[in-house]
Amino acid sequence: MGSRTTWSSAGLMGSSFTALSCFLGFQFMVSLLLSSLQLQVVEAQGAWEVIVNNAGIASMHTAVTRFNTAVLLDRTDIGPSQLPLPDGVCRNDPNDEASSSTYDCTAHSAVLDLGTNTIRPLFIQTDTWCSSGQFNADGTLVQTGGDNDGFSKIRTLDPCAGDGDCNWVETDVPLQNGRWYATNAQLPDGTQAVVGGRGISTVEYVPANGRGTTYIPLISNANDAQNDNLYPYVHLLPNNQLFIFANQDSILYDWQSNTVANNLPTLPGGPRNYPSAGSSVLLPLSGFNGWTDTEVLICGGATYGAFLNPGAALPATQSCGRISPLDANPAWALENMPLQRNMGDMLLLPDRNVLIVNGAANGAQGWGNAQNPVLTPVLYNPNGAAGTRFQTLGATDIPRVYHSTANVLPDGSVLVAGSNTHQFYTLTGYLATELRIERFSPPYLGNGAGPVIANAPAELEYGAAWTATINNGNAEFIDLSLLSAPYSTHSFAQGQRLLQLETAVPADVGGGSYTVDTTAPPSSVIAPSGYYMLFAVSDGIPSQAQWVHVG
Repeated sequence: MGSRTTWSSAGLMGSSFTALSCFLGFQFMVSLLLSSLQLQVVEAQGAWEVIVNNAGIASMHTAVTRFNTAVLLDRTDIGPSQLPLPDGVCRNDPNDEASSSTYDCTAHSAVLDLGTNTIRPLFIQTDTWCSSGQFNADGTLVQTGGDNDGFSKIRTLDPCAGDGDCNWVETDVPLQNGRWYATNAQLPDGTQAVVGGRGISTVEYVPANGRGTTYIPLISNANDAQNDNLYPYVHLLPNNQLFIFANQDSILYDWQSNTVANNLPTLPGGPRNYPSAGSSVLLPLSGFNGWTDTEVLICGGATYGAFLNPGAALPATQSCGRISPLDANPAWALENMPLQRNMGDMLLLPDRNVLIVNGAANGAQGWGNAQNPVLTPVLYNPNGAAGTRFQTLGATDIPRVYHSTANVLPDGSVLVAGSNTHQFYTLTGYLATELRIERFSPPYLGNGAGPVIANAPAELEYGAAWTATINNGNAEFIDLSLLSAPYSTHSFAQGQRLLQLETAVPADVGGGSYTVDTTAPPSSVIAPSGYYMLFAVSDGIPSQAQWVHVG
């Protein structure tokens, strides 16, 4: 995890200096030169590395915890997984769709220790298929809904270190409306808004906060044969309203009064949500402008009809839309990605660029609907001039389509897992169920040693001034940012948020160290209370993050 350089699986397979040293004379020198050239290409375009050859499950939902672990989740009624539960532990659930799952001694959730790349099975009883989730202020992962016996369930996991014994708890309090294909958003009052779902056009709050459930026409499935408003994109904005996007339309929603505050323009280019899924991010918020510059980016999707006619392999969408939803007259600005893509995952990186990874060039989400996997990630620079913002990166050789995930890790790399476009585990054939887990190192991890956070508080109180000590930084500017740990599923990282702190010019304190004065975010509207990764970035290279609690 500490290495700044990794080898591309598409490059010299299995090559290393040790292997090359077995050659003699001219062959040795030529091989060394070739590997050096390959290394330079990898550094310029990023690098892929398989860190787990068989996780036992294909992670449909993934979340990174403050204990340097990742929680992996799949369906329970998919038949036996490849990961056994401890001896004597089995699920007995006659409601499961697969007869082989009704009595099942294999795991459908797990914890990945990111330090050792080892897997520990977790027990989960009810079906989490196409469910939603989010972390609470205390770091508890809350998981809501699913299929069959999981439809109205609320589950919690209090994460622990990789060698701990934490496990899922199925709560006795149900959702007010059962949810399948919904989205969760953490709110400033400490509750979570649970928005939408198949056949459910309401928003409710977990835990219940007295506001009940409210019907939202935007997320109704009534007029869309494809139900392209599932897994709506939901972002908490600096004015304490929710941006909610479904299909091609969006609203500003006042969650405190349960009313629609504004209807925003239609985004051209076809449907953008499940099953025609593109992806979305709230672009980084910055303390340098008082947290007021607010923009949403949505990229990709599918041609309408791709889900209803899977054999047609209709092309994915190539366009992105960008909007400032709080402007007096908001409008979408369009630009094209280098590649058409649906089912892509969009991630905010520590350097405030956006990574787009995974997906397919044809088809839509659903069993067997994906065609032509897109193996090449794309980097988007929000601060670049229009027409110059995209950069293609190095390709993987592992397709990641339906039911794949991506999450930023504390070292600035990206965990990529899952992919299962079959109803049950299918380990051979075209787009087989994918049990391998990869780590992608963006180009900045090949640019030399990054800064080091030598000292920073573990707790940040809203609006409080504090000072960080940074080693190996740039004397002119050291960027400090807070990155949330989202719940990644179905091409949308629920709760993803990056906050650039306003910082003073670094003060040189000698020995290659600098102090940087800054201020914590002003309120839970800007930074909902919880655990964030604190990154220092200097000359475009991020530090290893330190986990801090904000609130």
